[in-house]
Amino acid sequence: MRRSISIIIPAFNEEKRLPSTLKNVKSYLDRSHWDFAEIVVVDDGSRDGTVAVAEAAGVRVLRNPGNRGKGYSVKHGMLQAKGDWALFSDADLSSPIEDLESLWKAVERENAAGAIGSRALDRSLVGVHQPAFREIMGRVFNLGMRIVTGLQFRDTQCGFKLFDSSAAREIFGRQQADGFGFDVEVLFIAKRLGYNVLEVPVRWNDVAGTKVSLWRGMSAFLDPVKVRWNGFTGKYR
Repeated sequence: MRRSISIIIPAFNEEKRLPSTLKNVKSYLDRSHWDFAEIVVVDDGSRDGTVAVAEAAGVRVLRNPGNRGKGYSVKHGMLQAKGDWALFSDADLSSPIEDLESLWKAVERENAAGAIGSRALDRSLVGVHQPAFREIMGRVFNLGMRIVTGLQFRDTQCGFKLFDSSAAREIFGRQQADGFGFDVEVLFIAKRLGYNVLEVPVRWNDVAGTKVSLWRGMSAFLDPVKVRWNGFTGKYR
């Protein structure tokens, strides 16, 4: 039997994209068989009507103390989740919410603590690709990440990840990164704590309007080094 689910959506200036996203997520939940479900929008200091749109949709809204970053937003939502399971998804639904079914089936089958969506395991599921340069940089980043951290995931950066909420509280409670480098960090922490997290192929379509600048993308190459150093110095204990 399924239990309860919290769907966490970090949002910064997402007034335009959020209405259709929330409509799609609600439609999926109406058709699903979760015993209880909540949608949580975490506002990261938006300067537009993001909060008003979320409140009008009747979903739960959490507010960060200013603009703190995607990592902070996801951590905030995961630690406040009321469901037995918590999924965080990008506000643009690059991976369709229906692919939660793929993650759920995997954790149920393997009795795992979590599952992450992956664009790398089956690239035929990628409908709209990123610009070539970003895609190449993503592959280079992943290779370097695996060498530095010892993690074996093929795609850590897909914004579609499911965790058992009790495990999430232990993992995200130790998270240090507020920015875009948090994905590698939480997976590194999960491994350190002995949690089994699966990598599952999901559908994915690049959506115009990314909040990740080229400079932020390039600076992310330092994140695995920071994670490894934090592990070495005991910050995740």
